[in-house]
Amino acid sequence: MTEPLIDPTMIAPEPLDAVASDPVTLGWMQGAPPPADKQVRFDDGSMFSFPQLRWAYSNMPQLIPTTTVTRGTGGVCPLPRADRDDLDAIECVPLGRSETMTWAQSLAANYTDGIVVLHRGHIVYERYFGALTAPQPHIVWSVTKSFFGTIALMLIDQGRLDHDTLVTTYVPELAGTGLGTATVRQVMDMTTSIHYSEDYTDPQAGAWQHGRAGGVLAKPEGYSGPASFYDFLRTLQQDGAHGEAFAYKTVNTDLLGWILRRVTGQRLNDMLSERLWAPLGCEQDGRLLVDSAGTEFAGGGLNVSLRDLARFGEMMRCGGEFNGRRIVPQAAIDAIRAGGDKGHFAKSDYVLLPGWSYRAMWWVSHNAHGAYCARGIHGQGVYIDPAAEMVIARFASHPMAGNANLDPTTLPAYAAMAEHLMVTG
Repeated sequence: MTEPLIDPTMIAPEPLDAVASDPVTLGWMQGAPPPADKQVRFDDGSMFSFPQLRWAYSNMPQLIPTTTVTRGTGGVCPLPRADRDDLDAIECVPLGRSETMTWAQSLAANYTDGIVVLHRGHIVYERYFGALTAPQPHIVWSVTKSFFGTIALMLIDQGRLDHDTLVTTYVPELAGTGLGTATVRQVMDMTTSIHYSEDYTDPQAGAWQHGRAGGVLAKPEGYSGPASFYDFLRTLQQDGAHGEAFAYKTVNTDLLGWILRRVTGQRLNDMLSERLWAPLGCEQDGRLLVDSAGTEFAGGGLNVSLRDLARFGEMMRCGGEFNGRRIVPQAAIDAIRAGGDKGHFAKSDYVLLPGWSYRAMWWVSHNAHGAYCARGIHGQGVYIDPAAEMVIARFASHPMAGNANLDPTTLPAYAAMAEHLMVTG
């Protein structure tokens, strides 16, 4: 499963549906100050409780320290519109069911906060729900990983980063640790083998320690563990051979972020701005969560507006070109679309993703359309379907973190949208 930063015991057995849990209707954080029973806070963990998280994910910079991913001073690259009124009625059959569901029903089922569908570069569908508005940044969680995986491939194409080199070439501080014996490629494709678990039903799992070290989760009274993301990486030990199986672990991306900082001499927010945000002509600045040492959360800390996420996806669909310029080398796009080792991926527990692979922090379907995507907990994602000339960017605040709770609805709905756009033009 993906990396939920939430205690499963905080979720009600029968959570409110999307309408009943609407954060505006429930009055979260309304008032000056909000009543005590309507406050969403970091220190008491309520920001990761359902239904409070439905407000929090649209307002993360109010709760956790961030740094700016500036859009620069250039003009906005507009996304032309060709809005359609025939898309809400598209039908699909969710995985494991026999009854159909409409596109509109799928949005509610997945607790969608916002969604944009691009077809041939035009906005054909755009909706916002709950506490989210068009210019507002929303946490993308692990979609963040795909941004940094893409930048790593850009640096490889430039000859500034070698994917076959041990990570200690760039981060010698990790000598003698579990990650220090891995190559950059193994980190990028998440085939490292380290003693670390992202099982969030286990409060002793490494993911909980990782979140506390980086300040994404509140530190309990008397906490004496690692005080930053990088401190935590130094504690990890190897528990098998690297390069033999896919194992999704957020710490790999934090290490990749460290490597990128060493290679470029830049902070990650500045790197994103220079290489992607400003060239894309984004509408809004992004925000990137940071720990107490100012280290950016490469594994899941990016907050962006929905249309800007769609711009990133459209640039990827167009082979790395957008806004009248080449932004990402074609070789990097080709590497992502080719995917990773399917045999390595098959050793994982992603039973809803048969035949998929993982490459440079991207999920690759290997389906007939060549679709690939960036995915984050609670329903964040950008889905790219080259054959259908379609990009879908979505924010959500589903009560359950793992994408296994959303894929049965999401994947058939996206496939139905792609087929409909291909047929109707």
